[in-house]
Amino acid sequence: MAVQRSIRQLLLTSTVKRARRQALPPVTRPASHGPARHPGADHPEDGLRLVLPLPPSINHQYATVQGRRVLSSAGRRFKALVGQEVLCALAKRKSGPSLGQMLDGIPLALDLRFYFESELRRDIDGGLKITQDAVCEALGLNDNRIVEVTLRKKWDAAAPRLELSLRALSSSGMFSR
Repeated sequence: MAVQRSIRQLLLTSTVKRARRQALPPVTRPASHGPARHPGADHPEDGLRLVLPLPPSINHQYATVQGRRVLSSAGRRFKALVGQEVLCALAKRKSGPSLGQMLDGIPLALDLRFYFESELRRDIDGGLKITQDAVCEALGLNDNRIVEVTLRKKWDAAAPRLELSLRALSSSGMFSR
């Protein structure tokens, strides 16, 4: 278990270093718009909340290189930035069990609120997979642990962004027949 934590920390550290080398622009958080408030989730220690730039559109997430579909440079930059933001959020957490320990073996819920510049520019689901993969990769979690996803599409021409919330679900009632 200690070896897995060491490997995870090494991978996260290398993600941050890679992001810095690629000279990612800083994440600008809108002054007038804080992270969305969710009923019953006023305790940031219960999960993870981030305000991120919008992910690249689905048309810009992948490229074809020598006949193979690979993540584009824009997609790699977004994933690195998410990894960096997750690390910063984890570093700001109060002492106690780590988020990974809190979420270990528990079904998860992911809430994504996309704030686009205009209502017709993008599909609501185009940023789901890359965001889910980036957050789970940064936390060292398998994304199959996410059993509930909520997507919301909103408009904010002045401050386009993605507001993300990842939280643990109670195991009661999950996968009932």
